[in-house]
Amino acid sequence: MQVRIEVRMPHTAAAREIVRQAATLGIRGLTACNLSRLYFLSHHPGTESLQRLCALLLVDPVTEQAHWQIFDGAPPPAESPHAVIEVAPRPGVTDVEARELVRGMAELGLPTCEVATAMRYELVGDLSQADLHRLARQLLCNETVEHYCLGPIIPQFGVAAQAGDQVETVPIRTLTDPELLALSRDRLLSLDVDEMRAIQAFYVAQDRDPTDVELETLAQTWSEHCVHKTFRACIDFTWLDEAGQVKAQETIDGLLRTYIRAATEAIAPPWLHSAFVDNAGIIAFDDTHDLAFKVETHNHPSALEPFGGANTGVGGVVRDILGVSARPIATTDVLCFGPQDLPHEELPEGVLHPRRIADGVVAGIGDYGNKLGLPTASGAVLYDPGYLGNPLVFCGCAGLLPRGSHPTAPQPGDLVVVLGGRTGRDGLHGATFSSAELTHETGEIAGSAVQIGDPITEKGLIEVVERARDQQLYHAITDCGAGGLSSAVGEMGETLGVEVELTRVPLKYPGLVPWEIWLSEAQERMVMAVPPDRLKALQALAEQWDVELSVLGRFRDDGQLRVYHDGRVVADLPMAFLHEGLPRRHMRAVYQDPAPAEEALPDRPAGELLLALLAHPTVASKEAIIRRYDHEVRGGTLVRPCTGPELDGPTDAAVLKPLGTWHHSRAFALSAGINPLLGRRDPYAMAVSAVDEAVRNAVAVGADPDYIAILDNFCWGNPTLPDRLGGLVRACQGCYDAALAYRAPFISGKDSLYNEFNGQPIPGTLLISAIALVPDMHHTVTSDLKAPGNRLYLVGETRPELGGSLLYALLGQEGGTPPGLLADPLPRYRALHRAIRQGLVQACHDLSEGGLAVALAEMAIAGRLGAAITLPTDDLADSGWLFSESNGRLLVEVAPEDVDAFEAHFQGLPLIPLGDVTSAGRLRVQRGNRTLIDLELDTLVSTWKGSLS
Repeated sequence: MQVRIEVRMPHTAAAREIVRQAATLGIRGLTACNLSRLYFLSHHPGTESLQRLCALLLVDPVTEQAHWQIFDGAPPPAESPHAVIEVAPRPGVTDVEARELVRGMAELGLPTCEVATAMRYELVGDLSQADLHRLARQLLCNETVEHYCLGPIIPQFGVAAQAGDQVETVPIRTLTDPELLALSRDRLLSLDVDEMRAIQAFYVAQDRDPTDVELETLAQTWSEHCVHKTFRACIDFTWLDEAGQVKAQETIDGLLRTYIRAATEAIAPPWLHSAFVDNAGIIAFDDTHDLAFKVETHNHPSALEPFGGANTGVGGVVRDILGVSARPIATTDVLCFGPQDLPHEELPEGVLHPRRIADGVVAGIGDYGNKLGLPTASGAVLYDPGYLGNPLVFCGCAGLLPRGSHPTAPQPGDLVVVLGGRTGRDGLHGATFSSAELTHETGEIAGSAVQIGDPITEKGLIEVVERARDQQLYHAITDCGAGGLSSAVGEMGETLGVEVELTRVPLKYPGLVPWEIWLSEAQERMVMAVPPDRLKALQALAEQWDVELSVLGRFRDDGQLRVYHDGRVVADLPMAFLHEGLPRRHMRAVYQDPAPAEEALPDRPAGELLLALLAHPTVASKEAIIRRYDHEVRGGTLVRPCTGPELDGPTDAAVLKPLGTWHHSRAFALSAGINPLLGRRDPYAMAVSAVDEAVRNAVAVGADPDYIAILDNFCWGNPTLPDRLGGLVRACQGCYDAALAYRAPFISGKDSLYNEFNGQPIPGTLLISAIALVPDMHHTVTSDLKAPGNRLYLVGETRPELGGSLLYALLGQEGGTPPGLLADPLPRYRALHRAIRQGLVQACHDLSEGGLAVALAEMAIAGRLGAAITLPTDDLADSGWLFSESNGRLLVEVAPEDVDAFEAHFQGLPLIPLGDVTSAGRLRVQRGNRTLIDLELDTLVSTWKGSLS
């Protein structure tokens, strides 16, 4: 006999949101929604056990109530006068709640059994069958990972087993080029014809055909995601002027080597300890500790299943930090979505609505970070129609490790040990899937590429890895991410050789064939090279933290990768071919300068334009998202995402003080720079501005401008198309020039290419993330205005640079001059830093989207104080002064008694006194005898927070 437990939830905002969203779908007959959680038990544990289970684990006695039904076969329909939709995970999809319930039953001493879960929606109103199916498919159920029923759903306990030892031999030696490409396409290998020929030639020489395990291993290892083929390619680059005439031609010996790595090697600061050679970059923090930082993208999975995609994006980047033996201490997120108010009738086929994507992504990030007990300390959210079919999800993590505590050299004889989660079909083909374009059919053919996260298991992994590191129980460690065991074990054993027995891999359910076990990207797994004499100590740690540990094989010294299944060889490849046999791509790139266009002067009043910019979703308050995340946990967040007396104003960067380092005053800052609008106008200018924004955001909160490391994350379209690749080349050139100008080395990065939907590329997007030393945590600065009578200064030069600006995007205008690279940016930032260290700065805010007017309004909103400023009377147009997005500029608030000392720091540097902070509750901007802006503070606040009536 089986049991169905229904826990009726209170009428919440989630239920009201369902009604609101149904109306946007055009289903206006839905008037109310009642939500219930469903739990299915495969065996009846007895009435007393059910009562204890509900009372102690499932039901909040204040707001919820439960009842159960006992059944045999299909569950009987629960009585309801309303229409019902029930939604459950598909077979094989990780059901974390069900697993935790089983664990809880065991801890309570209750009889355990298999558990499945679902959600029940009772829908009140006049709804047709067609309405119900639309609600399910477009709102309540993501059919990539879930299924639904109009009525009682049948629980899925486990997964039906199939033959688990099948290994296919794939005929390849006699295939023609079209047949090789068809094989690559049909098996989702994402390999081009030259790569398929190289594989074919290898097996011709071997006088055999590959097994499916070998072919999938090669595709994973050679994927764009894992080996960065475009960034390592030889590129013939042609640069055309606006008339189409050749301006320059050159052959680039790899974008990574020529620009990104070259910049870091040219700067080579002594505090840089590791770059580009491991899971994350590492810099010095103090005399005994280092900081690690990594930012990943999880775009394609988040487009298909927003919650799971973003959820596992956080989990994956946290494991990157574990992969350099660091303790994760903070996370970041930068998100790019399509328009949230898009009419449903304008939604392309096969695309989730941008609001649904945003809701799922935000929930997924909060779920993982909050459960891990990590602060989500900083980030950004941008909105653009270009992200409609392909959202961008950047997940970052910072970590702390003792100096010299990260071993990186496995030894022959070391054991291959996997710790953490079990292996299932989730995540199959993730590495190759992310190396292909999305289409409206993607969800049907690549649903298994979506991984499902389990933060509770990862929390245990964090504790085990930290203690194993301190006890020196391993010689090397890496995360098991894209490509699964194939990638983790294959890379760790690259210089040695390794043998693995797949039947030792713990599985979530029976029936996986060998290539699925080997390639699965199931989450929460780490791989270690463990000396045999230290295995017992590692096992004791794993048992203490309830983390599963399995020994899969051992490292050898023969240079071969050998994979076994039940003693039978299913893959036997030389490491040299696996890691060095990939043909280097030779690609063609073309970039044409945009047509010149003069700056257009807007004919709308400046105050009206300012309010429109404040209401723009990219600028408007992100408090509703920020409050979903815990940014205070662990107690080390000094500068938080929100600031001011109402704790709702925007800050420029986060400042954190790691636990265990309280014997000194050092802290560190996390900041970011991103502006895809500029990329549409000029990718080079976008790169330069992103670096400048990341640097000035960090400096604005108190970071040392001479101690900043940066990370690059490129999200781009199809690089095999010359125009797409040409823009990428120009962005890399901008990265190189800007890194040298700011003396900020790249320490890590990630490229996510093929971000196109049905042939339409996203805006070429570059995120620059920065990690910086804050020498004194007692001298940090926030952006909120502090006191009436204080003086306001503008640091930096303002030029007529409205090309790619938010103002032009708002007005639908193209052209204009984009912000350029500053000739010598560091002196102004050093001067500002000295002033902050001396306590001369009361508030500071960088100028980015919307320029001076928006920055000034944000400072006033954050501090709930007014300001009266007067702009210089020169040749620059009003719109240039107010809305230009020139680089290298910050607004600074200074107390009257500190004015002379502050100005002395900027002798010979660009500094303009603007006016004063006031208590008048207004923002007034004048120029000569003209008033350009005169707005009440309450109007600014309500517009920015989206509540202006």
